[in-house]
Amino acid sequence: MADTALGTGGNLMQALKTRMHWHQSRQKLLAENVANADSPGFRPHDLKAPAIAPGQAGVVMAQTSASHMGLSGQRGGGFDSTGAPRFEITPNGNAVNLEDEMMKVAQNQSDYQLAASLYTKGLGLMKIAIGKGR
Repeated sequence: MADTALGTGGNLMQALKTRMHWHQSRQKLLAENVANADSPGFRPHDLKAPAIAPGQAGVVMAQTSASHMGLSGQRGGGFDSTGAPRFEITPNGNAVNLEDEMMKVAQNQSDYQLAASLYTKGLGLMKIAIGKGR
């Protein structure tokens, strides 16, 4: 009933809340990867992003041109999805690359701050809509 009353805004707020929880969990996991950078045999871990169905958060994605990236992440032109080559595993069997992990930490922090900012702005808009805001 709350989703019906809030409509699309409620779905968007729930999606942002889910995303912030995911970023918190991912930050902890990335910190563990960095902390175990010298542990023999340690393999870094990462979390899969939460799946949000198209249209669930009130946003419907569409590919408007064949040269744009599609919903599956594929592109019409020669897009290389393999990514940069990985560095070698250290002699003790550890596969943690500190540079990669720190880049992930920084990007994760930035993405969390964006989601938190959007969530805060959404709450402010809801307060204004019910007459409790400015």
